[in-house]
Amino acid sequence: MLNYRQLHYFWVVAKTGSIVRACEQLNLTPQTISGQISLLEQTYGVELFKRVGRQLELTETGRVALPYAEQMFQLGGELEAVLRAQPDEQQILFRVGVADVVPKSIVYRLIAPSMALSELVRISCREDQLERLLADLAIQRLDLVISDSPMPSHLDIKGYSQKLGECGVSFFATRTLAAAYGQNFPHGMQGAPLLVPGQQTVVRSRLMRWFAEQNIQPKIVGEFDDSALMKAFGKSGSGIFIAPSVIADEVIEQYDVELIGHTDAVTESFYAISVERKVSHPGIIAITEGARRQLFPD
Repeated sequence: MLNYRQLHYFWVVAKTGSIVRACEQLNLTPQTISGQISLLEQTYGVELFKRVGRQLELTETGRVALPYAEQMFQLGGELEAVLRAQPDEQQILFRVGVADVVPKSIVYRLIAPSMALSELVRISCREDQLERLLADLAIQRLDLVISDSPMPSHLDIKGYSQKLGECGVSFFATRTLAAAYGQNFPHGMQGAPLLVPGQQTVVRSRLMRWFAEQNIQPKIVGEFDDSALMKAFGKSGSGIFIAPSVIADEVIEQYDVELIGHTDAVTESFYAISVERKVSHPGIIAITEGARRQLFPD
C-alpha cells in the first residue's frame, strides 16, 4: 500500500524545490526527508529526483507522479477543512472544472451567482483540457464542468449538457490598428494582423468560415488556447482579436482597446456539464439560472 507520509515528503520537496526548504516547512531533518523519499523510490523501483549540479530536479517518473500527489493532498486539505467545521458552519463544497479555452471573464460571471447563495459554499475551481476534466467528472472528483461545447459523443462517459447561452463575437484592436483597419467593417480587415483562438476551440472554425464567406483574408499572426493571453497580445498592438460580445465593455476598459465591429454570424456557446440529468447541487442551479437571467437573457 502507498505510504502517504513518504509521498507527502516527495510532494513538499517537489513544490519547494529543495530538501532544505522542505525541512523548514516540515520542521524535519534533511536525513529524515531524504531517507523517506529513498524508501518510496526503493518500494516501486523508480527514481523521482535527479541531482543536477547542486539542484534537485524531477525525473520523468517524478513529473508523472507530481500531479497525482497534488490532487491527493488538495483533496485531503479540503476534507480536513470540512471535518473541522462546526455543524452550523458546514460548507457546501462546489468543485468546478473549467475547460481552458473558455474566457476567464465569462467563467467569473458564470460562477459568481453560486458565491451569493444563502448557503455557505466553498468553490474549488480547476482549469484543464476538457477530456481530462470530464474524466474527473465521471469519477465524481468534480461536480460541474464549464465548456464551450457539449459533452463529446465519442466519450464513454455518462454526463448531461445544459446550454447556458450563446452570443456573437466582437473584434477589438488598439487605436493604431483600429485607425488602419477598423473602417468599412468587416472588409477593412483584409490583410490585417489577426490573433485567433487555438485549434481546440469551437469558435476558431466558425471564425475562419465566416472570413471565407466574406471573402476576407486577414494575416494570422498568433494562435492562443488561452484567451487572456490573446487579449494581452492584442493590448500590446500585435493584432486584432475577438471576444464574446457579452463582455465587450469589460474588454474595452480592461485592455484599453477599441471595438471595431461585431457579428452574430459567428457565435460562442457555453455549457454546464454534470453527471445529473436533474440537477440538485445549489451551486449548479445558481450558475444555470444566473446565466439565463443575467449573462444571456436573450
